[in-house]
Amino acid sequence: MASVSYQNVYKRWGDVVAVNDLTLEVADKEFMVFVGPSGCGKSTSLRLLAGLEEISDGQILIGDRVVNDVPPKDRDIAMVFQSYALYPHMSVFDNMAFGLKLRKMPKDEINRRVKEAADILGISQFLDRKPKALSGGQRQRVAVGRAIVRDPAVFLFDEPLSNLDAKLRVQTRAEITKLWQRLGTTFIYVTHDQVEAMTMATRIAVMKDGILQQVDTPQHLYDHPNNVFVAGFIGSPSMNFFDATLVEADGKVWVDGGTFRLEMPAVHNEIAQKHKGKEIIFGVRPEDIQTRIYAPPGIQPAYMDATIDVTELMGNEIFAYLLTGKKTFVARLDPRTQAHVGENLDLVVAMDKIHMFDPKTEARLV
Repeated sequence: MASVSYQNVYKRWGDVVAVNDLTLEVADKEFMVFVGPSGCGKSTSLRLLAGLEEISDGQILIGDRVVNDVPPKDRDIAMVFQSYALYPHMSVFDNMAFGLKLRKMPKDEINRRVKEAADILGISQFLDRKPKALSGGQRQRVAVGRAIVRDPAVFLFDEPLSNLDAKLRVQTRAEITKLWQRLGTTFIYVTHDQVEAMTMATRIAVMKDGILQQVDTPQHLYDHPNNVFVAGFIGSPSMNFFDATLVEADGKVWVDGGTFRLEMPAVHNEIAQKHKGKEIIFGVRPEDIQTRIYAPPGIQPAYMDATIDVTELMGNEIFAYLLTGKKTFVARLDPRTQAHVGENLDLVVAMDKIHMFDPKTEARLV
């Protein structure tokens, strides 16, 4: 078991900086997820740890050992890729045992490790099959099993569920979480899917353009994003953003979005007084917008109206795409709401849950 430490790590290809001054501590037995859009540097960060790419600057430590110049095979890590990368001519057993055979491990120990991993993953009945006789989910389990048998200090996962269908992704991510709990090992997992990140991680590292934006627990990231990018990336549907101004009228401070004006609650009084008269980016999550009739109790309400543009009935909820002036935003409404395209809705915004950002820096106002 081991911790992982990135210390001022850079990766450059000519003038392109793929990873820019990454400093991050991953604790022993932690489930850390790197998340971000394509090209943000998350997979490169993982490959630098695995030794598959050379570090341009900085240090990476596994435990107390600097591994910059350590060959991949000697880093005590195991990696599961997006591609299953199974040998088609070998059985499941031989695929899982292949790395151990290369190490010239005793046959009895190989058999024990492979059978133990197969039991954990529920693929014991497939050990004699070839990969072509398995489903996608079963092949991915074999790929994970091949990593488990090595008994590494750190498991690395590079978008392992991307090739699976939606239902199987949900099932497999739960299995990976249970596997982490059972093995008690450090997991570092890369994905572009924020739902995977939110449901699996003990902590999430959000990246953009090679730069680490924020590291925190899933719930704290959701509730207290550091900037507009993190706020918009974490959460589905994404947070709504409005260009607005904090104005003072009738002894109160209001969020003025041009087509709406919302009263600021006392909980945000310090920010309101500090930034009144200034432009802001006003953010509110879809679940914090509801119709008056189904508004939850205990919130700090403010009221606005909007026209329904599109509705998506999800069964347990309705996603309503709404118009205020020319601005489109989305609300997550109670399924009992009678919402029809073209109608006007009286809405309640939970003002104690809103977010405010600086329009120049896009940083959170605190």
